[in-house]
Amino acid sequence: MPRGAFQFETTAAGELANSATNVETLRRLWMHHSLIIGEDLGPGDRGDFDIGAWHVACHLAGAGAVRRTRDGALVWLEISHDPLRDEYYSSASVRRGSTADTLRLDSAEARTLLDGSTLLGFVEGNSTGRTSSRAVNDPPDRFNLWRRQDFDQAIASPDDGGKVWEHWCTLRDIRPANRIGTSVLTAYVSLAAAAGDRFLPTVARGRRDYGHPIQLAAMIYAGLTTARAATWKITPVEIPRPVEPLLLEAQPVRAVEAIHRLPWGRTPQYFMFARRIKSWSKVKDVEADLKKYAGQFQA
Repeated sequence: MPRGAFQFETTAAGELANSATNVETLRRLWMHHSLIIGEDLGPGDRGDFDIGAWHVACHLAGAGAVRRTRDGALVWLEISHDPLRDEYYSSASVRRGSTADTLRLDSAEARTLLDGSTLLGFVEGNSTGRTSSRAVNDPPDRFNLWRRQDFDQAIASPDDGGKVWEHWCTLRDIRPANRIGTSVLTAYVSLAAAAGDRFLPTVARGRRDYGHPIQLAAMIYAGLTTARAATWKITPVEIPRPVEPLLLEAQPVRAVEAIHRLPWGRTPQYFMFARRIKSWSKVKDVEADLKKYAGQFQA
């Protein structure tokens, strides 16, 4: 059933559908040149939003989700990098003995693994540390002068880096002809469908600046998510300091180790890094934002 002003496709259960149509609708939304304009797009250089996504997109693409299978295994869902093709795909990683297997989320094996699973929650993407794309060498003109290799930082470095900045780069060009940007959009729709409607707004609520509040309101208006999903009562939990380095590695095998060390509860939780956890948007903040921006958007 279509949802919102942009008519995003949903499943029978009312969740975002994993479909090619939704990839194209997401592209149209994040490239819309009148829905979000000016400073509301977020900080950036000249030209960053001409053919690129809104600022919130890099945070959304960098985050992950966790599900528990019927037999009790923890599964890490994220956007992973394929080094052979230099493209991105949605993945499901699960512990197998002393290591972890990473499956393509849209594969039959991954669908079987997740059948009947339950959602445990979400994990913020890293804005420092390593990127998931190792040994890439982007030319300066690929992503409006942004290069992924410049954000592959040491684990202990306080400098901007990690998967969030990696996808700030990849999402500077999301035109259909750009295979890297298109692969990220495709992977994100698949990931968001598997993680549920609360995934996107929860991650977006992690910042009160960079235009995230109005961008979240616009995504609700468009039908990418819902006001109900954006206003669920949750308080983020700080990622324990010993677990942070595992997530800063930006590798599935380390992330699987990390999620086994996080204190999951009976209800879904959101784990954030300590550095920006105070930027969280409470329910009253989101409700005020939605009231403030009501009637402002036009498809």
